Amino acid sequence: MRTGTRPIAISGLGLITPAGIGVPATWQRVCQGRSTAAFDPQLDGLAAPFSCRVPEAQGSRSSRGSRGTDSWRLDRLTHLALAAAREAVEDAGLDSTQWASERVAVVLGSAAGGITTLERQHRRLLEQGPHALSPLTLPAFLPNMAAGQLAIDLHATGPVLHLSTACASGATAIALAAGLLESDSCDIAVAGGADAMVTRLCSAAFARMGALSTHLAAPAAASRPFDTDRDGFVLAEGAGILILERQADAFARGHRPHALLAGFATTTDAHHATAPDPSGLAAERALRHALRRAGATPRDVDHVNAHGTGTRLNDSAEAALLTRSLRGNHPPVTAAKGVLGHTMGAAGAIEAALTALTIEHRLVPPTANLEHPSPEALQLDLVTHRARRHPVNFAISNSFGFGGHNAVLALRSAS
Repeated sequence: MRTGTRPIAISGLGLITPAGIGVPATWQRVCQGRSTAAFDPQLDGLAAPFSCRVPEAQGSRSSRGSRGTDSWRLDRLTHLALAAAREAVEDAGLDSTQWASERVAVVLGSAAGGITTLERQHRRLLEQGPHALSPLTLPAFLPNMAAGQLAIDLHATGPVLHLSTACASGATAIALAAGLLESDSCDIAVAGGADAMVTRLCSAAFARMGALSTHLAAPAAASRPFDTDRDGFVLAEGAGILILERQADAFARGHRPHALLAGFATTTDAHHATAPDPSGLAAERALRHALRRAGATPRDVDHVNAHGTGTRLNDSAEAALLTRSLRGNHPPVTAAKGVLGHTMGAAGAIEAALTALTIEHRLVPPTANLEHPSPEALQLDLVTHRARRHPVNFAISNSFGFGGHNAVLALRSAS
């Protein structure tokens, strides 16, 4: 394992979340600690009839589709990814019509691909027959097509990859993109995650697993990371895209990054299809490798953006992992899913962006709905109720997913 590798600049950020369209709207709502969960008419009659959606009026920013492509040809996942990517490119001060396209990579992660299109077309097949299917069904729902549409839209002809590591997908995509930069396979990487899994099939399936909160009395209070009364996550959708480039390249063009990606690592539990390994050994190894790659120690961690799903098993395992791994260090910990719900494959990228903003603004957002920390989390310095001013030079962002996937990103201040 290499140590102290050259940092990578996080030059641009793009966020499309239930908290709003764009980075400023999302950051403001997350710092306010106000949940976005609400009853969802499209989930009426299900065990968990609420979700965290990107409102249609806000999502219209992506409605023009990719260049030369009508918006109706694209799955909602792709709309969200396109809108986030365009914001990120603009924020990075880049022009996709002018850059050396063969040196631009796209790495996108999602848990389900174009599941909205798949469900809609499957209903048509059952109700109306094969003649009713759209000939664009496959191009819209195949998992790689969102990354392909980003490449078309942004004139990116370097490596274009789609990956899926469940709820760790967005963070894994960022780690893979960083590896492409390190290997000189590209000069710019458009990396992150997107998912639009707020569908009746996904909601019903997660509910059957016992993964969703059924806090029907008050949906806004349903997502409760690390709280004693947590009973599952709230299904959400969104996209987070980061523009990555070598630090020297960003500085050479006079651009100040939001933060630096100093280290990253991925591991796998090989334990269970859906439950995290209670020992946390593989997740701890990912955390330690990310620190080592960044040339840092547990004592250097000033902040943790936790995966914090609000499920019994995940929060217990992560709290134990952090308590053990940070060796007496007590950095402030937050979990954005209290506000945003669980955006699935987008979560790791959205939370990496929020971690960069935390470093940049020296402000740690609160964990919404966290009133009574669970016994396993009592040794953590959980930020609650209001955002906390705190100097953050070095932070980690955790992401975990079904299948035992673990991804840890280590970020450092660019100043």
